[in-house]
Amino acid sequence: MTKVVNQSLLLGSICAAAMAAAGVAGAQEVKNGSSSMAATAAITSVSQQQLNNAAKDGANFLHTNGNYDQTRYYPNAQINRGNVGHLHPAWIFSTEVKESLETSPIIVDGVMYVTTSFSHVYALDAKTGAEIWHYKPKLGPVTTFCCGPNNRGVAVYEDKVYVGTLDAKLVALDAKTGSEVWSQQVGDPEKGYSETMAPTAVDGKILIGTNGGEYGIRGFVKAYDAKDGKLIWSFDTIPENSVGVWATKDPTGRDEHRDIDAEKAALAKNGDPYKTLGGGVWQNPSVDLANKRIYFVVGNPSPDLDGSIRPGDNLYTDSLVSLDLDTGKYVCHFQYVPHDVWDLDAVSPTVLVNAADKSGKMIPAVMHAGKTGYIYVHDRKDCSLIRFSDPMVDQKGRWTLPTPTQPLDPNSARMFPGANGGVEWSPLSTDPSRNMAFAINLHQPMTYTVASAAYPDGKLWLGGAFTVIPGEESFGNVTAVDYNNGKIAWQVKTPQPMIGGSLVTAGGLLFTGEANGWFKAYDTANGKVLWQFQTGAGVNAPPSSYEVGGKQYVVVGSGGNAQINSKRGNNIIAFTIE
Repeated sequence: MTKVVNQSLLLGSICAAAMAAAGVAGAQEVKNGSSSMAATAAITSVSQQQLNNAAKDGANFLHTNGNYDQTRYYPNAQINRGNVGHLHPAWIFSTEVKESLETSPIIVDGVMYVTTSFSHVYALDAKTGAEIWHYKPKLGPVTTFCCGPNNRGVAVYEDKVYVGTLDAKLVALDAKTGSEVWSQQVGDPEKGYSETMAPTAVDGKILIGTNGGEYGIRGFVKAYDAKDGKLIWSFDTIPENSVGVWATKDPTGRDEHRDIDAEKAALAKNGDPYKTLGGGVWQNPSVDLANKRIYFVVGNPSPDLDGSIRPGDNLYTDSLVSLDLDTGKYVCHFQYVPHDVWDLDAVSPTVLVNAADKSGKMIPAVMHAGKTGYIYVHDRKDCSLIRFSDPMVDQKGRWTLPTPTQPLDPNSARMFPGANGGVEWSPLSTDPSRNMAFAINLHQPMTYTVASAAYPDGKLWLGGAFTVIPGEESFGNVTAVDYNNGKIAWQVKTPQPMIGGSLVTAGGLLFTGEANGWFKAYDTANGKVLWQFQTGAGVNAPPSSYEVGGKQYVVVGSGGNAQINSKRGNNIIAFTIE
């Protein structure tokens, strides 16, 4: 039996004495750029060829989710099942911002780029953690946003670093200095638009979607010229005819209890609600380079819980969508929750793999892990559904309609697993060699109530409320699913709901963190915990891995999360075995 190795970081200020007391000798502390070690890494340009080949590049971590396929699979195995017990902090960088931390570190030739809440960007020496530069955006007076002031990271391309800001801008920074090169306003923050997602750089374009599904926006994905910021194309995630086919069941065959006659009457009276129907895009698209296609998922309709004023299927909310990369033209879509009145929007990033179709033939596929608690596998060609996995969370009460009562009234509708998931925004990681996808799950029972309200012109527009039930058990899972048959291979229960994401390495390890501060390494074969480290704040960010000077590192943010209210912090922690 493998021994679980525990390491702890003392709470409070992180200093050399505390790390020594935790058995972490030799770690370098870097606080707000002040360090005894200078930054020595040289900032280099990033070519399109490097981005194309990122899946095989063990030295770097060039995309938010590792590569254009978004597999979150790191190809090197210096850190593995046999030696992960020796993993310890190499350095700890404390950012200026102590708030919800969701950054996915990007590493380019020994330079790391991380972001914090309120859209700060840091360039760090990936070997020492020393600060190279720090970008602080001058945010506008209106910063309307949902679910925390988060930022999920940057895109790198040629000599620039690209970031979305909370006041709905896309900004290009000089990679060497952190100074602004150009800035574009991608949406109106006074109408509820904001940016927390990381951009995607591909073929001279910077792709970005938008937040705002809780504010009555009309969602989009846009492509900008990487050199000068000029708009190349824009796709509205809500078509002018958003009605759809009046679907009464979800893809698993469950009845959604829709009143189609009432919806049709509302449509005849009020018309199509497409202008304020929501449909934000929270996460990066995956990119099929060979076929010049992108795949992304679209979030919830507005208002979240009141379907009476938005009749129809509410296309393309809660959907997988594919576009032509060069033109932004629609190719195909698949909707997971037609006419969603539970806020179970599609938010976890899409992943490209080769998977077995219904006849067993291996074909190009695209996956999405839903807040419904399933992993869905689609044919890339036409977005059609091949299969859905075993449910990873309790399905009790699924599609119970919200009730017009007060939150926590005993007669209010109860729904599992709650509005946060299933699988929230947390990206999947995969092991393509074993046809395995790894998801982290939430189980947060909630009461749902509906209260009709008119469009509030850019203010929060939930159309009711969803409330965690006091005294009810909330927990999480780490789940391994064989995407060729949809079966759960193993599952480990965690004491708190899971938000953040994971990383799989060629060393047979799955890295992921918990809201209680534990960062853990699991054996991908069976889910056994092989190592864990207490960081002192919620680990609700996706890990990355890289090499500098022939040494492998694993890095993750420990700063907590606004959505599940885990303990806040401000640390970027890099681990190594030497």
